[in-house]
Amino acid sequence: MGNPISGERSAAGAQVSKFYSRATWIDGRAEEQLEQVAGWPGMKAVAGFPDLHPGRYGPVGAAFLADRIWPQLVGPDIGCGMALFRLDLPRRRLKLDKAARRLAVLEDGADRDHALAELHAAGLTGLIEPDALGTIGGGNHFCEVQVLDAILDPARTDLRKDDLCLLVHSGSRGRGAGIFQGLDDSWKHGFVADSEAATHYLTLHDVATRWARLNRALIASAASDALGCKASLVCDTVHNHVTPRSDGWLHRKGAACPEAGLAPLAGSRETPSYLLEVPDLVSGALGSVSHGAGRKYDRSSMHGRIRKTRSELASLTRNRFGGRVICEDRDLLLEEAGQAYKDPDQVVRDLSCFGLATAVARMLPLVTFKTTGGIK
Repeated sequence: MGNPISGERSAAGAQVSKFYSRATWIDGRAEEQLEQVAGWPGMKAVAGFPDLHPGRYGPVGAAFLADRIWPQLVGPDIGCGMALFRLDLPRRRLKLDKAARRLAVLEDGADRDHALAELHAAGLTGLIEPDALGTIGGGNHFCEVQVLDAILDPARTDLRKDDLCLLVHSGSRGRGAGIFQGLDDSWKHGFVADSEAATHYLTLHDVATRWARLNRALIASAASDALGCKASLVCDTVHNHVTPRSDGWLHRKGAACPEAGLAPLAGSRETPSYLLEVPDLVSGALGSVSHGAGRKYDRSSMHGRIRKTRSELASLTRNRFGGRVICEDRDLLLEEAGQAYKDPDQVVRDLSCFGLATAVARMLPLVTFKTTGGIK
């Protein structure tokens, strides 16, 4: 994968901190991208996490501190993140096939009147359109019903074994891509802080980030309504954004910004996810942590790794925990198969070893909703 950046390189590269062990699968292209970005003008520090993998403009699963704003290090899905919710539905009442059918409502999203009302309540009226609010989108985005398999640190959470949770992974849908594509070519050199270009970008970026957070909340609300229960937020962590710090601008691309010291870490639809406690103690980590297991194989290569027979594709709609996968887009079903992702247990071990995070709870996937048909 390329990393097409115009302009000069800094004479002295930024400090690069790598928070992964030899036991973790890391694509060499991602490490090359990590080192390349460290040499960009104004770059101060770079952190790579165990979910590191190649991206279009730079590695995913990394954080970057610079004296200027680099929109390509946020990418087109501005504000993308993961939100974990606790459901007040007893595990014994969840019927998987019925739940899978009911979650099809997520394909529709919020109706326009409801979306407009929610935009108004969020203070976003007139700043961004409501279209597609409450929808998940394609790619690696999902809404997943999970069961608490183990509480690993009871002192840090009031969650209990066998509780049901909802993990929502979605972003600003087409808004972020529109913002990114609408920038002039000066983004390739980075935006100098306080410049007109930087101010314009940040204004749009911040609105898209707020829209994305609202979108996750509306997805959770629709899902819990469909399941006949209520959802209460545990944490909502953004992993594609840029934020100001006293020493520069912190960019995160697939690196979670903990909320109240907590962050969800998504596995795949075949593996556990985790709730992490994230102490802000390791300065080289730039206040960030892995957001998931990270891809092991890119989407295009997955088409050669799994046969597209009816039986093989049907097997991808069930997981080893007895869970269901709702995804009627054949290509997406294959590209997001469990084997496309790294082992989340190894990612958690690395994070713990480097002092970046401690696992609080482990969740297993019961119903993973991707799409019931064409991706909007």
